[in-house]
Amino acid sequence: MNAKRPAPPLPEPLSPLVDAHTHLDACGASDAESVAVMMDRAAAVGVGKVVTVADDLAAARWAVEAAHWDERVFAAVALHPTRANALDGQARAELEKLAADPRVVAIGETGLDYYWPGRLEGCADIETQVEAFRWHIDLAKRTGKPLMIHNREADHDLLTVLLDEGAPETVIFHCFSSDTNMALSCVDEGYVLSFSGTVSFTNAHQLREAAQVVPDHLLLVETDAPYLTPHPYRGAPNEPYCLPYTVRALAELRGWDPVELAELSSANARRIYGI
Repeated sequence: MNAKRPAPPLPEPLSPLVDAHTHLDACGASDAESVAVMMDRAAAVGVGKVVTVADDLAAARWAVEAAHWDERVFAAVALHPTRANALDGQARAELEKLAADPRVVAIGETGLDYYWPGRLEGCADIETQVEAFRWHIDLAKRTGKPLMIHNREADHDLLTVLLDEGAPETVIFHCFSSDTNMALSCVDEGYVLSFSGTVSFTNAHQLREAAQVVPDHLLLVETDAPYLTPHPYRGAPNEPYCLPYTVRALAELRGWDPVELAELSSANARRIYGI
């Protein structure tokens, strides 16, 4: 993201929509008023609900607060795999408490990230990530809430850990970024695949092929804002209001009417998250 680029214009409204994964705090929201402003902007183009997602303990606390400030906001709590080395006893106890909140609809984002170890100072090593991932899987099963997965360059090991631990009833691969073979492997297990603005990138050939093989009932859409702003605004700041751009790009790929895809993805989100 390049903050110097202007924010994308409001897209033509498309309703109903649910942003299945966003980060309102990273988008700039800090209190009830700023959350309301951001959600009003999203609602103006048809995005009526969002799931704001944590990547560390402070963000988890904030996400739950935001979900109580605004009825259009729901939360997901976890430690991002790159931050898994912070999952000590105190963090586990607090995440368990937060996860029990009725406004928390998923455990995430958790999973495995093989890109950042060795590149990012302080990033958790792979062994630590795997241990934390196993703990989050167990938390999702104990709370009965969907497991929201972050996967970066770890397809095989992620599926292996899920098989080894026994996956929760609902598993969501947020910002799915793999190829058709991985998509079909996930579909075989009944995992949900959520697509972000990357599906609109014309050079993302493998991802765009994968997006066409996902069954309708296993499909979600998201912004992952403030990251991954859809084409033609790639590199500009992203927000939940940008979701219609991604939905229209995905609808074109799948040969759908955008309104039908909006209705389908919204119904899926309501069912999967229980919102």
